[in-house]
Amino acid sequence: MGLRACIASVCVVTMALISSAASGPGAATRTDASRKSTGNVRAAQALAKQKALEKKAKKYKLPLGELAIFTQQLASLLIAGLPLVQCLEALQDQTEDPCFRIIIRDVRADISSGNSFSSSVKKFPNAFNSLFVSMVEAGEASGGLAEILGKVASYFESTVRLTKKVKSAMTYPIAVIGLAVALVNVLLIFVIPVFASMFADFGAKLPAPTQALIDLSEFMKAYWWAIGLGCYGLYWFIKKYVSTPTGRRQKDQFLVKAPIFGNLIHKIALSRFCRTYATLIRSGVPILRTLEIVSAASGKVQIEEACVEITRHVSQGGQVSEVLAANPFFPPMMKHMVKAGESTGNVDGMMTKISDFYDVECEATVAALTSLIEPLLIVFLGVVVGGIVMAMFLPIFQLGAVAGGLQ
Repeated sequence: MGLRACIASVCVVTMALISSAASGPGAATRTDASRKSTGNVRAAQALAKQKALEKKAKKYKLPLGELAIFTQQLASLLIAGLPLVQCLEALQDQTEDPCFRIIIRDVRADISSGNSFSSSVKKFPNAFNSLFVSMVEAGEASGGLAEILGKVASYFESTVRLTKKVKSAMTYPIAVIGLAVALVNVLLIFVIPVFASMFADFGAKLPAPTQALIDLSEFMKAYWWAIGLGCYGLYWFIKKYVSTPTGRRQKDQFLVKAPIFGNLIHKIALSRFCRTYATLIRSGVPILRTLEIVSAASGKVQIEEACVEITRHVSQGGQVSEVLAANPFFPPMMKHMVKAGESTGNVDGMMTKISDFYDVECEATVAALTSLIEPLLIVFLGVVVGGIVMAMFLPIFQLGAVAGGLQ
């Protein structure tokens, strides 16, 4: 027992010495080094992430809805009497978008260095469009930056509101059409082959619709990769073609004259043209600069060409209404109202009324299209899916009729 107790004591002392050595100054040094290494890695990762965000911020395209909110909040803070730099600092702190936060920070730092607000936002053309920059320049020149920013915010908000209504109206038909395409593909690839193998056992000649459907199903199963490549190639070709001047012109002409949606697209383009023109002119932007911005913001070849013609005509002493009267893209009502505005010196007021009128027209058109599209989609689904089902059950119906005749 004495020997065992002695051995146990030696083991305990040895373990204590090992534990003491492990927890000594050397172990503490290793722990500190490990912590420093982990901290350095995290700092390097944070720095790399920050650099990536700053690089992304230089080309960041700010959504129009966020720009509208920013403009409205900035106008409210300026009206409250806060200095511009302090307003931007407050907006920077409350902005959740990391890229936009960096943009506001850089703009604020640029202004603090002595540059103007307009020259600072010009450095971020993807975030602040040409209309915003020109309005800021006009506000700085007139000393009414807060008031003009309020007008810009109202313009952006009306544009976003109309865009949301159109998108919400288009969501339902696009979703239904997508569902129909997916359902047809499932039927052709998975369901119809089962019927085809069953019909093969009959040994009888199939009806023409059924045989055509089976042939289409076999073709899709055998050449699905070719169909996919063909669709992608067609998409790529159309995308490249509409980026050319000729393709873009044909695309815009087709969209304006397209059935069902063409009238809506035309009214939206007219509303945007009138509201942009009125907002810029009312804010004191020169007419030639206004036409340049309106042309860039329109997104339609017809309006771009009209703006070029108006610029040339106005430079020679003519009036806007004279060009509109000769251009079939603009309806007679608009031409007469602009001419009345020119005679009374209130072109911007008339343009605003025209824009309000077309906004109401667009909302009514969207509501009418929504009520029209729903039954059309139901008929479309019934014809497509019902046609496939009928074609597949047609041989069974014929077989039943033959069996009934034999009885």
